[in-house]
Amino acid sequence: MIHQRECPIETIIHVMGGKWKPMILWNLAESAKRFSDLEKLIPDVSQKMLAQHLRDLEHEGIIERTVYPTNPPKVEYSFSEYGKTLLPVAEVMCAWGDNHNERKREAPAS
Repeated sequence: MIHQRECPIETIIHVMGGKWKPMILWNLAESAKRFSDLEKLIPDVSQKMLAQHLRDLEHEGIIERTVYPTNPPKVEYSFSEYGKTLLPVAEVMCAWGDNHNERKREAPAS
């Protein structure tokens, strides 16, 4: 049986793609955040979508969910060690986005 090689671009789109996952990851880059912190930092995302994307990223091993035994329980999300390997990719994407935005600003009006 011949196995077809998975497309790496398709893989990264699956893991990081969508409107909200990159924003979630960007906001977790510096420090762990609680669900409510992420809601404030990404005000247009619904609770349902935020929860789903956090579960997806946790399932992929990109982020970790830590539950602290307090009353009420405190839950924080942060990059896993493996997930931190995505940070250079995100930095390159941000640099490209900055460059692209600057290019558009400098382009003559049509």
